[in-house]
Amino acid sequence: MRYDWILFDADDTLFHFDTFSGLKLMFSNFDIDFTTHDFDNYQVVNKQVWQDYQNGTATTNDIKERRFAYWAKRLNTEAKILNNAFLESMAQVCTPIRGVERLLTTLHNKVKMGIITNGLTDLQEIRLRKNSLRHFFDILVISEEVGVAKPNRKIFEYAHDLMQAPAHERVLMVGDNLDSDILGGINAGFHTCWFNQHNLTNQSSVKPHYTISSFHELEQIIVQ
Repeated sequence: MRYDWILFDADDTLFHFDTFSGLKLMFSNFDIDFTTHDFDNYQVVNKQVWQDYQNGTATTNDIKERRFAYWAKRLNTEAKILNNAFLESMAQVCTPIRGVERLLTTLHNKVKMGIITNGLTDLQEIRLRKNSLRHFFDILVISEEVGVAKPNRKIFEYAHDLMQAPAHERVLMVGDNLDSDILGGINAGFHTCWFNQHNLTNQSSVKPHYTISSFHELEQIIVQ
């Protein structure tokens, strides 16, 4: 094996992350027909607060409060109640991306594997249990628990310590986001693999060691 450790991002790398479907399901329980227009307005706030979080200027509590502040006022409830309902709905709609289960089964007991994600703790745990994937991973690093988010080098160093400090070049970071996953991994000294399932053009200055569009390609890289 070329690598001793494979670290995966979670959202849109291991799991489909269909936010609109999750919100639509969640709001249906409040008798709200959540529309694409509602979603666009939600995303204006949600994307900004997540960007602030990755930049270190917002906390996970800010995420939970700010993205549902409008709807909490409209429904006369608390933002944290809506956020919890949203996480439960997302756990129902999130499914593994094609090829994930086969890859994890193939690599199991051959290399060590972990997840390093900017997601919220409750969703990660529920989703892994629901899809029976938790046993594949030796470590689960969640930004909410660590206190910093990717691409901050500290979260990668935290993961490196949990892995008992393997040689950096023997660690491969796999993710769909060139900034948080790939640049973060490069800055931490890891090898990186951009999961580009939609065959986007890389117009950034970030240069991953590998680029793949399927997990079959990743398997070939790891086992060669």
